Amino acid sequence: MSKSYDVIIIGSGLAGLYAALHLCEGQPDIRVLMLSKQAPEDSSSSLAQGGVAAVLEHDDDSFALHRDDTLAAGNYINDIEAVELFVREGPEDVKKVMGLGVEFDRNSNGDLSMTLEGGHSRRRIVHRADSTGREMVDKLLPHVRSLPGVTLLEDAAAYAAEKTEQGGFIVDTVISGEKRRFCCHYLLLATGGIGQIYRNTTNPTVCTGDGIRLAYELGAKLRNLSFVQFHPTAFASDSSFLISEAVRGEGGYLLNDKHERFMHNYDPRLELAPRDIVSKAIILESRHVDDNRFYLDIRHRGRDFLKQRFPGIYATCLERGVDIASDLIPVFPCQHYHMGGVDVDLHSRTSIPGLYAAGECAHTGLHGGNRLASNSLPEALVFGRRAAEDILVRFAPFHTANVHPQKQPTANCQLPIVNSQLRSEIQSMMQASFFVFPECKKLPAAAAQMRDIYERLAETKYEITRDYAELRSLACVAMLILEELLC
Repeated sequence: MSKSYDVIIIGSGLAGLYAALHLCEGQPDIRVLMLSKQAPEDSSSSLAQGGVAAVLEHDDDSFALHRDDTLAAGNYINDIEAVELFVREGPEDVKKVMGLGVEFDRNSNGDLSMTLEGGHSRRRIVHRADSTGREMVDKLLPHVRSLPGVTLLEDAAAYAAEKTEQGGFIVDTVISGEKRRFCCHYLLLATGGIGQIYRNTTNPTVCTGDGIRLAYELGAKLRNLSFVQFHPTAFASDSSFLISEAVRGEGGYLLNDKHERFMHNYDPRLELAPRDIVSKAIILESRHVDDNRFYLDIRHRGRDFLKQRFPGIYATCLERGVDIASDLIPVFPCQHYHMGGVDVDLHSRTSIPGLYAAGECAHTGLHGGNRLASNSLPEALVFGRRAAEDILVRFAPFHTANVHPQKQPTANCQLPIVNSQLRSEIQSMMQASFFVFPECKKLPAAAAQMRDIYERLAETKYEITRDYAELRSLACVAMLILEELLC
């Protein structure tokens, strides 16, 4: 049995939530299905600490300055149209979510408190302490849940999708262990990042590149998959815990194993250079001093300031035995963000009619070769909204009377269970062959081995589980990244 919807959104992070709000605002009778692989709160959007970059005040800032900072951080290979659109439309979307209840920190005068982060020439990042993403998701999610046109299913992993001859899509899912099939007219991929292809990543466990794999298997155009961002300051013994860019923006110093500052040897912007520059500097410095111990020093800002400005980081470091008001914070780079993905235009349209992508799984060209700090949350807003607006322009109610899928979900009768150790194998290969710098000598063998893993997963009949779907995605994305690096 299958059930039909006008729109299916795969993913429940900020891009998906904001798209759903706009879809129902523009078409009250629309039927939207949101598929969330875990609870909707378990997304990269919720984990985003730093804030939202937008020109909300024009006293000493401007769209041109935000544009120029974005281009410089992206190594000037950004899509200029995407950048211009983003810096001009982003502020209005930020104001809209504030109208929906999202609160950002304010100073004693009641004005928005704006911080500075690496690569920015002005203090333009609004934030909610160090839990900005959580604030945004927590405030938007109840609005989406209250919409009569939206059905939100949790523990729902999409493992296959196909385009029908009638112009719609069929999405096969496994929901709490049960296979379900859904049909739709428009499909929006908002599945987040790819971090789980690495052993060391700040991404949550749901970030397995599902949207990229589904788009690849549908035949959609992908672009710049090897554009992977490594954040310079994850907590050294727990890479899933990020020490926000904002800590350096508020004056944090990077130190090597001898407790010496070193960024002056690599970039005149010091600790406030863009992320890719700082990550590469740490790796190069580690080779120079033959030691992987690095630290972030924010002690000089004082305990009262640190507890108020970074309550989450302060408490989490303390749980790990580090008092950031009196101790150095051990840090090291880890995978953080993906600038490549499903190639889309300025309306979030892919190369396949009816298929859209927004958020981290999409390649808008906005970020170029490296994302500027705090541009990800507003990107999710801008391009999630633009996907919804384009769908509404083309909207026609979807009927499934003549939908004839070419395949049916495979029954699980005595099928083997996929080897879960493959996840560790994939992560180890990626960590060894492409971490900050590609290891050219290791790439050919790693790429060939990854393709073999992906093809075995795609061709062999396994029991359909979330683990199977995620492993297939991890192998696919890792394969595509390594093969692109070979070109």
